[in-house]
Amino acid sequence: MNRFGEKLRTLRNRRGLTLRQLGEMLEVDHSYVARLEKGEKIPNVAMVLKVSRIFAVSTDVLIKDELELEGGSQNEF
Repeated sequence: MNRFGEKLRTLRNRRGLTLRQLGEMLEVDHSYVARLEKGEKIPNVAMVLKVSRIFAVSTDVLIKDELELEGGSQNEF
């Protein structure tokens, strides 16, 4: 779960979304999204599920540090 924020930032950037746009999609303030990305906040289960649905990735990939996002370079994480 330590890398959730990195993965969220990568997914957001790949989709070309701003913090504000993703915040609206997740129904939270953009500053909360920024804190998630920086690792200052840990998401609850409901938030992980929302992110999973929005970006069509499994919750396992989001929460397990050893699993990588598909479609990107190995150096992203």
